[in-house]
Amino acid sequence: MIRYALKCNEGHSFESWFQSAEAYDKLAAAGHVACAVCGSDKVEKAIMAPRVRPGRTAVSGIGEAERPERAPVPTPQSAAAGSSGRAGQPPAMPASGAEPQTPPGQGALSAPSSDLENAVKTLREQIEKSSDYVGKDFASEARAMHLGDAPERPIHGEAKPEEAKALLEDGVPVVPLPFLPNRKTN
Repeated sequence: MIRYALKCNEGHSFESWFQSAEAYDKLAAAGHVACAVCGSDKVEKAIMAPRVRPGRTAVSGIGEAERPERAPVPTPQSAAAGSSGRAGQPPAMPASGAEPQTPPGQGALSAPSSDLENAVKTLREQIEKSSDYVGKDFASEARAMHLGDAPERPIHGEAKPEEAKALLEDGVPVVPLPFLPNRKTN
């Protein structure tokens, strides 16, 4: 696996993992690598600094082998009350000054980094909570509701450009959303 820092033609920066350098090249050439913010498929690799980890017996500044510090193993009692062992208290920070471990799904890539990304995230959450995802059946569902053949309800989904144009020409109120469906994000 390889991680690349990527940048779209609109200037949005993001990272993504690929099976190999060849896999990235193949996906990018086929237009399957898209910006996580705007959906643009005009994406290129950005400059990255390599991530180098010290060996298991790295040498300290005074010539002695350093021992890696280990996090304390939680006991059932401390796990139930938080890692500090006190109910209602925040978890204790590691004494070594190391960064706290981030819960799964809450890493740097999952956190919005700008006001625009926060606004899109909020919009996505509101739309997903208050409407039904109908997938590729969006055009037929929207048309059926417009003609009265199906009960009206808020929906979102996917439509080809020609399907969306036909809906608009027929007077069906539709609008493009500023994000991709979850299954199509990197």
